Formats: sequence, C-alpha cells, structure tokens
Amino acid sequence: MSTGGLPNVVIVGGGFAGIAAAHALRRAPVRATMLDRRNHHLFQPLLYQVAISALSPGDVGTPIRTLLRKQHNATVGLLEVTGVDVTNRQVRVAGDADEVQAVPYDYLVLATGVEQSYYGHDEFAAFAPGLKSLTDANAVRSRVLRAFERAEVEIDPSKHRDLLTFVLVGGGPTGVEMSGALVDLTRLTLKADFRRIDPTTTRIVLVEGGPRILPSFAEELSQKAAERLRRSGVEIRTGKHVTLVDAEGVVVDGQRIRSRTVIWTAGVTPSPAGKWVGAPTDHAGRVLVSPDLSVPGLPNVFVVGDTAHLEQDGKPLPGVAQVALQQGRYAGKLIASRVAGRPAPPPFRYFDKGNLAVIGRNFAILESGRVRMAGFLAWCVWAGIHLSFLPATESRFVVLRKWYWMYLTKQLSSRLIGDTPPPGASSDATTRTAARSVS
Repeated sequence: MSTGGLPNVVIVGGGFAGIAAAHALRRAPVRATMLDRRNHHLFQPLLYQVAISALSPGDVGTPIRTLLRKQHNATVGLLEVTGVDVTNRQVRVAGDADEVQAVPYDYLVLATGVEQSYYGHDEFAAFAPGLKSLTDANAVRSRVLRAFERAEVEIDPSKHRDLLTFVLVGGGPTGVEMSGALVDLTRLTLKADFRRIDPTTTRIVLVEGGPRILPSFAEELSQKAAERLRRSGVEIRTGKHVTLVDAEGVVVDGQRIRSRTVIWTAGVTPSPAGKWVGAPTDHAGRVLVSPDLSVPGLPNVFVVGDTAHLEQDGKPLPGVAQVALQQGRYAGKLIASRVAGRPAPPPFRYFDKGNLAVIGRNFAILESGRVRMAGFLAWCVWAGIHLSFLPATESRFVVLRKWYWMYLTKQLSSRLIGDTPPPGASSDATTRTAARSVS
C-alpha cells in the first residue's frame, strides 16, 4: 500500500528512536508518518530537573512538529495507536467516540518506549508518582513544594518530620539524580525561604532492592556515588524492598517509614508492541528482534528502542537513550536503502559512547570504555553532553542560561505549584487547614 505513489513509512512514537528514524528518512523517496498520543518529544534525561523546579516543562519538551517542520516528506498525527493489523498492513488508532481508524503502511517502525511499572502493585501509583512524563514531573514538583508549604503552616512540630521526609524507590540513575537534586534544593535553595521550619533538616531516603545503587555502572563508581550521597545526608538502603505504599508512607521489609512524599523511580514495562504484531517477547515483554531490528517473519516491521530486545556480545542492550537513537537511525537508513534499491547495511551493532549520572552540584560519574571518572570534571562533561543532545537549539540556550543562573545564585526558576490540590484533599480543605494553622 502506498500514499501518493510513494511508500508510506509509519513511525509510532516520538521519542529518541522515533525522531531518529524520521530524520534518517529525510532524503528518502518515502512519506514518513509520525504517530504519537502526545504532541511533544521529551528529553527524559533532564525530566527530574522539572520535578525539582530547576527547569520548566518547555525546556525538556519540544513539539514533534517543530522537530520535523523542515522535513517535507514527514507528517505528524496526534493519535493514540491501539493495535496493528499486520495482514492488511494497517495501524489501528483511536478515533472520536471510540471509533477505530486505520493508517496504512508499507513499512512500520514501532518506537513506543516504556511506561512506569509498579511490579503488579498499581495501587501504589496513587501515593507514589513515577517520573516518565511531563505530567509525572509536574505532579512530583507539586508534591515536593507542597510538603514544605504544609510544614510551614503546621502548628504541631511532631508532624514536621513526616512532611519533610522524602522517600525515593529505586536506585537507578533517575532515583540517584533525583536524590542529589533534592539535596541541593533543601540545603541550598530553600534554606532561607521559610521562617517556622528548617528545610536543611529534610530527610531523604533512597531505597534500592539490589545490592548497590547504579548497578549499570562499575562498582567503584557506584560506591563513589553512594559516598557522595551519604555525605550529603541521604539515607541509602540497599538490598531492601518496598512492600507497601500508602498515604502514611512506605513499608520497607517490614519497617514503616512515615512520609507524605514518595517518588517511584523503580521499574519500567514496555509497550504492548509485541502483542500488537504477534511477536515473541522476553520475560519483560520486549520484542525479540532480528539483527536488522525487524520482527521475525515480518521484514517490513521494525521495533526499536526500549521496546526491543537485542543481544550483543551475549548481553541484552540496555534501555538507554543512546541505544534508542542508534537503533532508530539504523531502521530509517535500512528502509531508505530498500526503497532506493541499495544494498542493506550490515546488522545493527551498538556503539557504547559511555554512561553518565549526576549526583548533585559539582559531582557526576562517567564511564566510557576503560575511562572512569568521578567529580567536577565528570559533572562538566555531563552538562556539555546533555546540552548538545537537546533536540531544539532554543532549548539549549535556555537551559544553559538557567543552569548558569542557578549555579551562581543557587536559586531555581520554576518553583510554581499548580492548582491541583494534594492527594486526598480538596482545595477548600487545604485552604481551611492553612488558615487554622497560621491563625
């Protein structure tokens, strides 16, 4: 099936892999159709900075149409994909009034990413938001800032401890970076803003089920990161599992930690792409793809990024942005070669450019091949790389300016709380409580 005499390449998902695939088709004789249920591409590595008020949503989110505006063979559809008909080569999307519509394709690239996983305890989500979308980041920011506001007007000092205890579940890069950012927020930014509470007494607890935090890094770097966090006052509990999350806090291996702000930074689950195309998946639900990233038995269907499972040198590729970018670019080039009648490129092979994680102000860890680095220089490398990979030029200048101002003044630029009341309370009730406390 084709559109306007040209093969139609449908790309589902406007993340790193999807955008890379679309850009790789820029000069190909095809029509590229990008479908996403959100209108923006999200630079997820900096999402936690939205959650702690360092950046605004617009700094890390760029409209997909903006990224593809100069690509005349690409169109964008704000649509939610609900399935794939591989027999008739159609992508099913949700329409008005629950109508199911179809988008035809000649080639299909599924770059649908992952979502937050609560390991079968979805009831935790009401009390512990994840950090996978701008909506999540805004919710986390609201909870964090509200915790200090509620503590400031709470007349019972015994309740301050619960209000100023933050629990992060998951010791991967997101949990570690968020912990370090909370340290900077409480020890540097907020310490002079309140009169009845002392933000520097905030308790930050990082819970990790594995034996150490940052398991994707070398053990020596993981230890340096842990030492840095502990010196900053973060409590790290490794080898511990959260068995309950409720309005009062969490239960960790039978021990209750009372907290009004729990942030879930552990676990992801891939999209149902495997079910859509009837493909074999691994135990986590990622599609087992061929060396050219196609689905076995479906040479015109490709799965890339976090939704795909591909082993290299006996190990599955990690779910990181660099893998997604390289796979999306490869799939786009492979399709372009086929359409143009050129020889296909060799099987996909991931080139590891290194791994980075920032642990608060002036400290990061870097691992690239045999190079292992921790400290200020790694922090500078982290900042430079993240700036260079922001997809929109305007965002790079804005983020650089905000970082520079934040570094000089220790102040954050986006400390606004939305109108959404905290969990379990109406806005009227919140107002009445505050009025009683300060009267």
